[in-house]
Amino acid sequence: MEGGWDRAREISRRVARGAADAGRASVRASRATASGTVRAGKATAKGARKVGTATRRLTYANGAGRTGLGRLIELSAGNSASDALVTVALASTVFFGVPVGEARGSVALYLVITMVPFALLAPFVGPILDRFRSGRRYVMAGTLFGRGLLCFAMAAAVGPGDLPTLFIGALGVLVLSKAYNVSRAAIMPSVLPADITLVSANARVALFTLVSAGVAVPVGAGLTAWLGSATVLRVAMVAFLLLGVVAVRLPRHVDSPELEEEGAAPRWRTLLKVGPAVAEAVWANVAIRVFSGFLLFFLLFLVQDAAVPWLAGGVAGDSFFDVPRTIALLAGAAGLGGLAGAAVANWTRNNAPQLIVLVTLAVTVATAIVTAIFFGIWAALAISLVTAFAQELGKLALDAIVQREIGEEVRSSTFGVVEAMLQLAWVFGGLVGLVLSLTQSSTAGLVTLAAVLTVALGWLLVARGRRVRAARRKLHRQRAEAAAEAPADRPWPGAGDPPLPDTLDTTKPLTNPNA
Repeated sequence: MEGGWDRAREISRRVARGAADAGRASVRASRATASGTVRAGKATAKGARKVGTATRRLTYANGAGRTGLGRLIELSAGNSASDALVTVALASTVFFGVPVGEARGSVALYLVITMVPFALLAPFVGPILDRFRSGRRYVMAGTLFGRGLLCFAMAAAVGPGDLPTLFIGALGVLVLSKAYNVSRAAIMPSVLPADITLVSANARVALFTLVSAGVAVPVGAGLTAWLGSATVLRVAMVAFLLLGVVAVRLPRHVDSPELEEEGAAPRWRTLLKVGPAVAEAVWANVAIRVFSGFLLFFLLFLVQDAAVPWLAGGVAGDSFFDVPRTIALLAGAAGLGGLAGAAVANWTRNNAPQLIVLVTLAVTVATAIVTAIFFGIWAALAISLVTAFAQELGKLALDAIVQREIGEEVRSSTFGVVEAMLQLAWVFGGLVGLVLSLTQSSTAGLVTLAAVLTVALGWLLVARGRRVRAARRKLHRQRAEAAAEAPADRPWPGAGDPPLPDTLDTTKPLTNPNA
């Protein structure tokens, strides 16, 4: 009996020693894990600080830090990233989460609903922003705070699948995002450094917004897959609220003083009142936006229906390009085209933005025609890249034209009209793409839109030629009238009166020496 107790005690001691050794090993492993985590955290923080420092150098370069342009760039980058999070969070609930046939109906309904508020954007939002141009910081902050509250409401609607709330919330986010863009574009001349032109400043903002959106999309997609759409919408809500605080802290000179007299009637812009240069740039961008909206939904539904040659087995050796990879490649080509457009706009400086707008439309027309003839995976990627490039470059040139041609007192109204026109054009193009995708014929859709773009380009060139000829005739007529009036107004021919000699006898009358 005593030997049994001894063996039991020995076994207990061995078990205790084993447990102690395991505990010490666990403590060492935990310490090593914690140490590795701390080192990884420090390395990540150090890398983030380096990235932040390098980004700050770029955003504050060429005097942008002194004028407030650097802060505006950072605010716009955060705004773009937050909008991207909202888009990714809503994608699985509103669009990609339903079958293809039902998705067409949902997307068509969403596009039609977006037409109504943007039809009202020009006559109301623009003049309101002009009225409050002495508090533009607070207007921009209000658009950010409003989107934060809408994200909170949409996050609550994701669980029960409340589609009306999601549609209304997404619509409100879209309208407030456009209002923010109108305010941001209107204040650009107020924060423009002496060493940077308007085209370059707009391009710099566009580059950082595109990069931030490109980073936010995969992050948002990962968070959506891991935590769900509602959580991502709440993250976007927090981001919008913080950005609203940043907007309030913009420099005070962003707020323009009120220059109009008390009681003056409010003014707002239409395409008949912006001048020929702005109107030409707007119509060219409208044509590009129609094609951009068409191309997005047309190609997307053709790919999802496998109605393209490389998915239908019409092209040998292209089996690698399945539906997800094709959509990813098309999205990547569009993103690369937008970045290229912003970079080229920065290089072009302020050289003839009117010419830039027409050239972008001409390049889009040529690419659309070639794509319609030689449609395939590479042609689809090329047209996606070129369309995004033309849309970004043309819009930046248009912004510079408006900022240069339109006065401070109605600049927001003009940008309101411009944003409304471009959004309606994109929506119209998207609806056309939805309808033509039902034919499952890539040639029919692309040929139709290529013909429309060609007509638009021809009309703009003809109108520009007429305007140039009319200006030349007016100039010749003015010169002829000035030459006819010259003998009666001046005793000597020439641009001005002749100089009097130093020894002029003022007692004798002046005579024409050429008589």
